[in-house]
Amino acid sequence: MLRFTLSLALLTFALVSRAQEAPPAQIAGKIEGKLYVSPTGVFKVTIPVLPELGGEITDTPNVVTFQDAFNVHISIAAFPQDATQRWENSTRGIKDYLIYFFSNFVLSDFKQAFEGVQIESAKFIPGTLDGSLITFILIPGGTMFANKVPQLGNDGRVPIAKRGNLLFVRNGHIFVISVELAERVIEGRTYQKTTAEEDEILRQRLNDVVAKMQFAKPAAPAASTATTAPAPAATAAKK
Repeated sequence: MLRFTLSLALLTFALVSRAQEAPPAQIAGKIEGKLYVSPTGVFKVTIPVLPELGGEITDTPNVVTFQDAFNVHISIAAFPQDATQRWENSTRGIKDYLIYFFSNFVLSDFKQAFEGVQIESAKFIPGTLDGSLITFILIPGGTMFANKVPQLGNDGRVPIAKRGNLLFVRNGHIFVISVELAERVIEGRTYQKTTAEEDEILRQRLNDVVAKMQFAKPAAPAASTATTAPAPAATAAKK
């Protein structure tokens, strides 16, 4: 079930969200000034797109996607860890758990959706977010900006999209932030960035998203004899 949900959220859902001519849909979360608040209350984030630049927000209970008409495509997924995922996390340790989750869910889902997907590089960062994993993947035909690639279908070449992904665990949820490097496909033959330069751009953009996020405080331990404490999301939703 988690595999299907993640694939739908990060792939199919993102493809639907780029249809600029479709009427805006009602979002599951809410807007508080310049903040987007997730439906579960697990996080808030400063909205990274502007309506006057074609900015759109589409979401599900666990994923939000921000996209504009130029070069912004950001997805933030926050999935509650079930008993199996909590066990995997506790027994593997955070580094191996994030690698396991990325390989078995995120990367494998991209591979099912697009042929020729490759992981370009990955790095565990112990000092960020109590341990995080950043990965860079290449996705032939996987750009969210196909309508801005004029040569698509004219010379037979398939644009190879590049995404940066940041994974971490916070308050019983596994977060996956994904950003496409739109310039890579939009600029065509004039594009001259090296791999190192691409990685640095994506790293900065992912860090910028995290810097704009606010996380719900974890629930306090239950004072009664109840065996199950309320979930952080449920606690945040009542505020």
